[in-house]
Amino acid sequence: MKKIRKEFPVLAQNTYLNTASSGLLYDSLMDYRQEHDFDFLIGGSMFRESSSNFLNSVRQSIGDFFTCDAKNIVLTQNFSLGLNTVLQGLDNTKKVLILDEDYPSVNFAVTNKGFDVCCAKIDAKLEENIKAAIQKNRPDIFVFSVVQFTNGILIDLNFIKQLKSEYPNLLIIADGTQFCGTQIFDFKSSGIDILGCSGYKWLLGGYGNGFILFNDNILEDTTPDSYIQNAKETDYDPSYTNLKARFECGHLDTFSFGSLQYSLQFLSKTGQDIIQQNIRELAEYTHSKLTKLHLLEASVLKRKKHSSIFNIKGDQKLFNYLREKDIITSMRGNGIRISLHFYNTKEEIDILLDALHRYR
Repeated sequence: MKKIRKEFPVLAQNTYLNTASSGLLYDSLMDYRQEHDFDFLIGGSMFRESSSNFLNSVRQSIGDFFTCDAKNIVLTQNFSLGLNTVLQGLDNTKKVLILDEDYPSVNFAVTNKGFDVCCAKIDAKLEENIKAAIQKNRPDIFVFSVVQFTNGILIDLNFIKQLKSEYPNLLIIADGTQFCGTQIFDFKSSGIDILGCSGYKWLLGGYGNGFILFNDNILEDTTPDSYIQNAKETDYDPSYTNLKARFECGHLDTFSFGSLQYSLQFLSKTGQDIIQQNIRELAEYTHSKLTKLHLLEASVLKRKKHSSIFNIKGDQKLFNYLREKDIITSMRGNGIRISLHFYNTKEEIDILLDALHRYR
């Protein structure tokens, strides 16, 4: 792990506990990006002649990482753009279930399009609340974040799988941006119909890239009939009119998506099992320490499993104090958010704990 940490220059100068805001750029990815732009520099348009095949290889890399057929993967500049495109294609007379206080890019994307909206409360009984809301409101669509961006509450993915089994006609759409890259994930068997993700956080892909995973037949089922009909009636090249083109209109940047592919390969080489285990151990250690200090909210304390994102009691003054100590966090909700990736260590958590002790 010491060797891997040397890849990330930020870690040499800071206690970086802020991956939920932005993942880190690292040395070997920087080398790749420089080589990419040098090839573009000397090749011009000739460099782009193979972009279609290259982007197909990116889709394959994503599919291998998350267990999804490449034909069911759409590339998008970020999750928010992808989700909005998905929702624009759905009948807005449908009823949609969302979680109160979920990520604004999730909830506002739903509420501003005229859907009939119902909510479930995010607390210690999240899954029970969702089940009750479904039984009461009978929604057609359920849109949610796998991990809550403010306090790190992680939805039980076994519950989602069971939910799909009980309600097979419920369209389940998930935001995986604060989840993908933290643990091994088999999308095909998850029960989720559509999962979107931006690549700049836990996947370390930098900005300007993301993707949407569709389960079999879901991409076609969620494409407007008018789009399909018009595509049949035109003689344009299929690259302009196929089902993915609604999301992938215009050029796709090989620099950005190449960075994502490189990082997926970097994470795979490091070992998804190793990354998952390191994050899990760090999260459990942090959870235990923060619990003893009475810094976590009750809803988090009452849940059996949690992510590697925590929101501790604190204000702008504490946030500024931590920044002065080169401890990088974010102000979110009513507290200070810390988030841990595989490149973090227990020693860094101890640095945070020591700073909190001295502040108190």
